Amino acid sequence: MNYMPGTASLIQDIDTNLVLHQTVERIHVGKKYGDIPRGIFVVRGENVVLLGEIDLEKESDTPLQQVSIEEILEVQRVEQQAKQESEKLKVQALKERGLSIPRADTLDEY
Repeated sequence: MNYMPGTASLIQDIDTNLVLHQTVERIHVGKKYGDIPRGIFVVRGENVVLLGEIDLEKESDTPLQQVSIEEILEVQRVEQQAKQESEKLKVQALKERGLSIPRADTLDEY
């Protein structure tokens, strides 16, 4: 590798691929959370930004309540439906005033 004078030579063209086992997806909704076991994940190096370890002492001090997978998924679904309904009401109110907000799925990507 050649270094250019006057530059920080931290740029490298190296991707690190990760294989993670016993992975868990944690879903947070309000003060509740649920852990869903996901198994093995392969993460391509171009998608790796930050990876950390959970501090078990701090985790036990959090005011969150662990619930079952079924319960957290139901709470998440209800929250998403409420958010969608709120967005529909907002769009309707803007339309009544002659304004509109373009939906994200109708925007062209450049």
